[in-house]
Amino acid sequence: MIKLVYCLRKKADVSQKEFNQYWREKHGPLVTSFAKDINAVKYVQSHTIETPLNQNFIDSRGLETPYEGITEVWWRSEKELNDAMNTEEGKKAFQALLKDESGFIDFSRSQVFMTKENLIFDTNLNIPYDGTPN
Repeated sequence: MIKLVYCLRKKADVSQKEFNQYWREKHGPLVTSFAKDINAVKYVQSHTIETPLNQNFIDSRGLETPYEGITEVWWRSEKELNDAMNTEEGKKAFQALLKDESGFIDFSRSQVFMTKENLIFDTNLNIPYDGTPN
């Protein structure tokens, strides 16, 4: 599987509350409605929470301020994503998603990239770290 990771920063004129609400209640269902057209098999939104822990990590590492959230979208393969991007339905879906994102995401301060997961451990699945890459 491959995964798109999209680190989001909101537009300056959008409050954090408005950003989270729109992203979850409007954009999320829009992505869901296009899942088959884009061949996506999983979609997760991770909304940044307000906690003093954020500042602790920033200070201890000299980091920038956190993104407002992260989107992750999975496909079974790069071929399946490419196939979707080359169908009329897929092109229309990706264009509609881009148009919607432009209303609440600051593209110039956000990042998007493709990844492949390398599971190190997962205690929820009873997969301990054994020192070997997967």
